Amino acid sequence: MKHVAAAALLTATLAATAAQPTEPFFFDDFSQPDTATLRAQGWTLRDRAGHPGVPKARWAPEGLSLQPDPAQPGNGLLRLQAQTDGTPEGTVQAQACHQRRLLHGTWAARVRFTDAPLQGADGDPVVQAFYAIGELRHDLDPQFSEVDIEYLPNGGWGSPETRLYAISWQTVRLEPWQAWNSAHAEPGGHAGWRVLVVQSEPGVVRQYLDGRLIATHTGRHLPVEAMSLNLSLWFSPGGLLPPSATPRRWVMDVDWVLHSPARLAPEAVKVQVQALRAGGVAQRDTWPKATLPVACDL
Repeated sequence: MKHVAAAALLTATLAATAAQPTEPFFFDDFSQPDTATLRAQGWTLRDRAGHPGVPKARWAPEGLSLQPDPAQPGNGLLRLQAQTDGTPEGTVQAQACHQRRLLHGTWAARVRFTDAPLQGADGDPVVQAFYAIGELRHDLDPQFSEVDIEYLPNGGWGSPETRLYAISWQTVRLEPWQAWNSAHAEPGGHAGWRVLVVQSEPGVVRQYLDGRLIATHTGRHLPVEAMSLNLSLWFSPGGLLPPSATPRRWVMDVDWVLHSPARLAPEAVKVQVQALRAGGVAQRDTWPKATLPVACDL
């Protein structure tokens, strides 16, 4: 009984702490009425050409929408939609970026990965990503910073294997491609709702999938300056299916995202989200307004 009481007390304490998180703190459960409100609350909906994805493809703000959650009445989702007819001109990709202020602490998201398109043939190398990234001022910029969790249900990046990538970067040159990073591949399918947690500290980055530690990065391949929290849905270049009259349409849904400067274990992230929602908090942003440019073309 003592153990049960202690566990209940711990849960109550965590919930009380979560209801009033230590500032600064960012949480968004995507219950906004429209994408104009998203923009007003610090989100950039990408419309600029650039890396990554299919060259000459379009990045479309209309590829992002707010949807009701069919599994939880009253809950909202951010939906990213991308499609391709097999040609660069017929390829549309989607990306949302928040402000640049993440270096150390914890960032997390609940996302729904998919293994098949909503429409059209399956097989295009689609990439479903939750990541943080800084500015790439020039090739091999020593200040460049990036940490990714990417799901590749049909392979991509030169490999046909289905896998989840957990990556931490040192720097990169886009053309011709040359990358310095630490990458872990989690093989197999990971479709469905997943909770992704990244902990960044001086000297180490840890990445979790549904509470399980899947990657630890140390050494040179670690972020060194503030990054933006991003979500994206795009196609790996070079492997699209042949052109077709029916576009292949993919979606990735996002339930919530958060960032705290504290190191939060995955269970503590879950408790904070539950407490915020129980308290009717749909969005909280107590970070000082960022002044760094957002790299929403990477």
